[in-house]
Amino acid sequence: MAQFDDRKKAFEDKFAHDKELQFKAGARRNKLLGLWAAEQMGLTGDAAKSYATSVIESDFEEAGDEDVFKKVMADLKAKKVDISDHRLRKRMDELLAEAREQLMKE
Repeated sequence: MAQFDDRKKAFEDKFAHDKELQFKAGARRNKLLGLWAAEQMGLTGDAAKSYATSVIESDFEEAGDEDVFKKVMADLKAKKVDISDHRLRKRMDELLAEAREQLMKE
C-alpha cells in the first residue's frame, strides 16, 4: 500500500509542477507579447515595459488566452496597426513556444 501512496504522491507532484510551468510560460509569453505589441505600436523604454505589464495583468480577467488576445488586438487597432486575428494568434503561439524554451534553459 505504501508503494501505491508513493506513486500517487509522485503523480500529484508532477501535476503541480506541470501546472506551475504552464503558468510561468503563459506569463512569460504575455510579457514577450506585450513587448512585441509595444514595438508594433512604436512604444519604447519604460512605455514598452509598462505596456507589457498591462498585458500580463490582462490575463487575470478571464480564463484562457482570449482576454489577452482581445486587449492586444484592441490596442493594436487603436494605434492603427494593421494585423489579422490569425497573425496575432500565430504570434501568441510562437511566443508561447519561445517562453517554454526559455524556461527549460533556466
